Parts: sequence; structure tokens; C-alpha cells
Amino acid sequence: MYRALALLLAIAAAAPQTPPAVTVSAAISLTDALTAAAEQYKSAGGGPVLFNFGGSNVLARQIVNGAPVDLFISADEAQMDLVARAGLVADGTRVNLLTNLLAVVVPGDRPRTLSGMRDLLDPAFKRIAIGDPDAVPAGVYAKAFLQQEGLWDALRPRIVTSTNVRAALTAVETGAADAGIVYRTDARMSTHAAVAWTVPAERGPRIVYPAAIVKGAAHAGEAARFLAFLRGAEADRIFARFGFARPPAGR
Repeated sequence: MYRALALLLAIAAAAPQTPPAVTVSAAISLTDALTAAAEQYKSAGGGPVLFNFGGSNVLARQIVNGAPVDLFISADEAQMDLVARAGLVADGTRVNLLTNLLAVVVPGDRPRTLSGMRDLLDPAFKRIAIGDPDAVPAGVYAKAFLQQEGLWDALRPRIVTSTNVRAALTAVETGAADAGIVYRTDARMSTHAAVAWTVPAERGPRIVYPAAIVKGAAHAGEAARFLAFLRGAEADRIFARFGFARPPAGR
């Protein structure tokens, strides 16, 4: 009996141990791409990944308030800065992971092509959905570009704000808004909204998705392995498929 028990213990000790699940709080615009990346990571021998997707501003507050998160991927630098100021970014782990573009979308049953953002002055666009410009990164970017183009004051009465960029997209998809300003990646994934115009990279705001391991993370080692995977060649192909790009070297 004791020999059998010893043999079972030896087999259990020799068996490969499943890595602990890494908890990732990530911008909701990354939902599809990161889900696909996590599946590939697991297929390549990595451990499980548990995602908490949401508005970056909400996620940052959760982390500052003590949420148990291993890795944070924000849709803008401001929310990562907030976490850093709280002393919760692990030293030397912050990297700029991805970039994106803004796009104007319209309901899929009313497709049209715009020549630029100024076309939104058309009275047909009574409701224009964006993320909350005081908090949600996509909304912050949208407001900044509209101000740059001299259009914010004229369009502000028609702006309908949402809790995150996916909610803004949903407003367009359901016809609750006549247009929306969202990320190009979200627009590409939609089956009920059409892209009317994409803001050229050289004219639009600098959209950066920083990532960092949270200081005191329960599974910092696993988080580092997953982040390394997200920066590698396999993830390159996944992110490109969903419309994301890598930041230029040195940025």
C-alpha cells in the first residue's frame, strides 16, 4: 500500500504542472485580438489567461483601488500614467505594445463615404457617438482630433457619449446614432456598421496601447511570459489580422 502511494506521489511530482492563470485587464477594443492571441499562446504551451476587458479609465481605477491584476494593457498613455503615479507599474516592464487609427462609422443600412471629418457638419448627422471625451481613451482621441480640425464646438451639441468605444459602436450599429468615431479595428470587426472615413495616421492623434506588469502581481512571471509572447512574431500576425500595428521603433 505504501509503495503504491509512494509511486502515485512520484508520478504526480513528475507530471507537468499547469502554469497559474495570468489575469489581464485590457482595453475593450483589444477584446477580439487578445482573445485570439491567448488561444495561440496556450496552443504554444503557455498557461491560461483570464481577461477583464473594459474602458481603460475604469480598469486603471480598479487597479489603483487594489484589484488583483497581473498585466494591464491600456488604450492610452494617460491611464497607464495614472497607475504609474500610484506606484503600481513594475519597474522596467512598461512597453508601447500597439497603435491604432480612428475611423468614422455609419449604420450598415445607410452606408456612405466621407471625404473627411468636416462632412459630419451635414445636418443628416444628428447624433454622433463617441466614448466619453473626459475619460474614455477613444473619446479623448476623438475630441482632440475634432479640436485640431476646428470642428469640436460646432459638433458638440450632436455628440452622444458612451462608457467605452464598443458602446459607441453599438449605438451606430443599432441606428441610435447617425455616425460614430471609433477605432478602425472596431469598425473592421463590425457587421452592422460601415466605415465612412479613416483618419490618416499622419493627421490623426498618436494612439498608443501601453502594457505593463502590475507591481505586486501574484503571477508576475507568467505575466512577463505572456507579454513577451504579445511582443513576438506570432502575435504580430494576429494583431495585423485585426488591424493593429506596432509602434515605430523608439516610441
